[in-house]
Amino acid sequence: SAQTTKDIFDKPTPIFDKYHKQKKGTPVGGGLLIIAVVSLLFTFIFPVIRYLGVPITNVYPINEEINILFFTFISFGLLGLYDDFMKFFKFEKTGFFGLRMRHKFLIQWTLGFVIAFLLYINLGIQFFYFPFLGVISLGWLYIPFAAFVIVSFANAVNITDGLDGLVSGLLMISLFAFWVLAGSILDTPLSFFLVLWLGAIIAFLYFNVYPARIMLGDVGSLSFGATFAVVGLLLGKVIALGIFGAIFFIEILSSLLQLLSKKYFNRKIFPVAPLHLWLQKYGWEEPKIVQRAWLAGIILAVFGLWLAVV
Repeated sequence: SAQTTKDIFDKPTPIFDKYHKQKKGTPVGGGLLIIAVVSLLFTFIFPVIRYLGVPITNVYPINEEINILFFTFISFGLLGLYDDFMKFFKFEKTGFFGLRMRHKFLIQWTLGFVIAFLLYINLGIQFFYFPFLGVISLGWLYIPFAAFVIVSFANAVNITDGLDGLVSGLLMISLFAFWVLAGSILDTPLSFFLVLWLGAIIAFLYFNVYPARIMLGDVGSLSFGATFAVVGLLLGKVIALGIFGAIFFIEILSSLLQLLSKKYFNRKIFPVAPLHLWLQKYGWEEPKIVQRAWLAGIILAVFGLWLAVV
């Protein structure tokens, strides 16, 4: 689908289009496929596991935890699906229910607060673990904190999803690390969800590496970013979440600084943003950038796991 991409202030980004010419026409339904497969498999297999009497250990009330996970997974997915739908049918230009960027942010923040509220009220989470210091309790301030984390990661993963295999490879590494943590605190529903999600991402990655035959689309990147954050919040490992997701964070930070600098000072900090576009402009081949990012992701995952258990 030919489209003119826009930044968060609804301004066109010709630089992005220049580097991603060859991606036009690649199907973007990968994320939708993963959400559907994971949701269906979980819905069918998890009750069977319980019925067969497999011992299930859980940290939170099982149904509440599962509901929050899937509410995040699907609600942010629908928001992304709307975006993909608009781009695919070029409704953005004709204004078919065209939500402006600020409307999308409003919806994201509303969802973020709803999820944070559910974590706080239904699961009683108001704390996170800080390496070397122990557990830090935030009280009701946990709600805006968690909403901020969820919305930030949804957008960070969305912005990072610009190169073939970049986001899916980084997610594969981070989800494996999260799965290790979920196993260590004996949270069966979360471990099972992570295994299904990880399996789906690995299968998808086979078709998503350069040159990609299918892409995640906004449906995948928004959903996976928000759900990735919720997994970190459920585990109470926000610092590990920040380390596992450091590359997503660097990408969104480079974009944000660039946008704010252009808007308020009328000058650029970087030649182009986010970081992966800058490296492309610098002459790095796409697979080279992605492979280096995966390497960094593996190092960060090992470091994050170490910090999470000290």
